[in-house]
Amino acid sequence: MWWQTQIQIQAKSRGVHLITDELLSQLPVIEKIEIGLLHIFIKHTSASLAINENADPTVRQDVQTFLDTIAPEDPALYEHHDEGPDDMPAHLKSILTGSEITLPVTKGILALGTWQGVYMCEHRDRASSRTLVLTVQGQELS
Repeated sequence: MWWQTQIQIQAKSRGVHLITDELLSQLPVIEKIEIGLLHIFIKHTSASLAINENADPTVRQDVQTFLDTIAPEDPALYEHHDEGPDDMPAHLKSILTGSEITLPVTKGILALGTWQGVYMCEHRDRASSRTLVLTVQGQELS
């Protein structure tokens, strides 16, 4: 079975956001999968996806601090300024963290580790909602 849809993730402030529940609420088809894969692709160049700690929010704060350190908002460092001083750093952060992830699906649920969740990393100060393409491939429950 193959299934694909696009969903919207509500606009978020700059930062690293746990979106596992928001994602799953828009993905009822996953409950029908015995074994398979969920591929998630974000259709933006200034936001990204990752898998990491789902319990302690200080991890997300530390990830944001790290990203801000390696791609600082300093107009003197960049030539590209089309959409403001956070634009080029946002593109760099997106390259570093990635625009897609693939997750295993087992018996109708994401086979994440106990402390894992899906992150959307918003790299802009004033972003709109973000579009994700979700593709499920798998064998249906019998």
